Amino acid sequence: MNKKKPNILLLFTDQQRFDTINACGFSYVKTPNLDRLVKEGVVFTNAYTSNPVCIPARHNVLTGFYARQHGYADNSNMPFTHLLPTIPRILSDNWYETRAIGKMHFRPPRRHNGFDKMELMEEIVSYRERDEYAMYLKNVGLGNIQNIHGVRNLLCLLPQRSLIPEKHHGSTWVGDRTVDFIKTNKGRHPFFLWAGWLAPHPPFDVPDTFADLYNCVDIPKPYISKTPVSPLAHRNKFYADLPDEKYLKRMRQVYYSAISLVDKNIGKILGTLEEIGELDNTLIIFTSDHGELLGDYGLSQKMLPYDGCTKIPFIIRYPKKFKPNTTRNDFIDLTDILPTILDITDIKYPGENKLPGESILKEKGIKNRNYQYIENGNKSNRWISLRDNRYKYNYYYGGGYEELFDMEKDPHETINLLLTGNTNGIIGIKNKLKSKLMEYEKKYGLENYVYNNKFLKLKTLNITKQRNAQFPIFQFKITDENEKNRMNNFFDEVFKAVKKEKIVKLHQLDLEAWRKNCKKNGLHNVDEIINKITKEKL
Repeated sequence: MNKKKPNILLLFTDQQRFDTINACGFSYVKTPNLDRLVKEGVVFTNAYTSNPVCIPARHNVLTGFYARQHGYADNSNMPFTHLLPTIPRILSDNWYETRAIGKMHFRPPRRHNGFDKMELMEEIVSYRERDEYAMYLKNVGLGNIQNIHGVRNLLCLLPQRSLIPEKHHGSTWVGDRTVDFIKTNKGRHPFFLWAGWLAPHPPFDVPDTFADLYNCVDIPKPYISKTPVSPLAHRNKFYADLPDEKYLKRMRQVYYSAISLVDKNIGKILGTLEEIGELDNTLIIFTSDHGELLGDYGLSQKMLPYDGCTKIPFIIRYPKKFKPNTTRNDFIDLTDILPTILDITDIKYPGENKLPGESILKEKGIKNRNYQYIENGNKSNRWISLRDNRYKYNYYYGGGYEELFDMEKDPHETINLLLTGNTNGIIGIKNKLKSKLMEYEKKYGLENYVYNNKFLKLKTLNITKQRNAQFPIFQFKITDENEKNRMNNFFDEVFKAVKKEKIVKLHQLDLEAWRKNCKKNGLHNVDEIINKITKEKL
């Protein structure tokens, strides 16, 4: 064991857009500790997720491969193959202590994939003993709370207050557990630590101490598309229940508040590394699995090829190899993380297949960083995308719909050039990118989507209105009847979550969809609650 091997610290948020760090030119965001990482490291201005949804993106990091190899093209529940080497498994085989803290979103969740230990904080807890954060809340006297990460369903993308104070909030817990691990290790041997925050993923449940942080900040308004968005994008209109512009503005404020709370905890982590003398001996990577549309084009959530979903923050701090306070504009993505770690630790990749990514230490390596390939979904849900230094081309298998954006003149993707009627040179640009995208799809994409050198054209997906139907479930599996009876009433938690959010009026929301979803989840007294909400204009 070589004690001079660097530590590896992966700071990983969930659903954080690229335009959310003050030092990267977005002055409305309060991120002093991420700003420090920018000034002491390298920031990548063209970093992308290779798939803008949680499970695929995280398995792309874990394995260094796309869905063709690991099997996840979307948030499916299929089991992950044990045949692919993973970052923690490779490092563990080379005498690293490997730890996972926070949200991982692997399938199945408790499969360690090479970690010596996992301390999980997942979105939906199937039963409490499976989740370290849920057990922590029980041990500190907060085990009676059902919606431990905020109310989803009715309030999923709405501003709300956390039912848990900042001291015990999930973002704080990840920071505190990471600090504890670093202090315990104290440089005794190299470690790989993946610290995963749930924030700023919805529900946007920020504690009172951070809820009003952006009330007086001039936050940019969402982008408005001048041409129609893709047919598939219309499904993203129905995830957010925002009655008017005031709701939208407040939603964006609490989203940034959630990021600032994560930033505070990153500050504690950096301070701890400095305190034990391991800061400069630690490769720190900060990034996210994907972004959030946050109202752009009237859309929310992810799963689409637009930059709000696909472009992510990406910072590396390791002064032994990366010059501080520098910027790189070439394309990188999540598949580059594994080869970068192996390059810096001088460990050979043990797998048989060639990795699609490459160490970002090699500025002029084999990987062509003039292009960025992104994929998502199966069958009619599937789309693929390719960016070059000027344009972005998107192909949707459902209906064969196409988009072409001039990212230089129109960086916010408001004009699909293929809908402008101006064919002068546009078709040639499209065909060139389409041909290149076909090369990537054949090599890295799911199999059988290209036939006779043509992309398949599948049936257009039927878009139906839907609201979040995820409810807490762990409380039903508590075996101690006395403890089960002490659990909060679900509807009381809904009222409490929005009590201080004066903008939110429950009677203005989609109560009919909520009624159906509540009944499907065994909450049969919902009629009485809705009548109360409607009658009293709550």
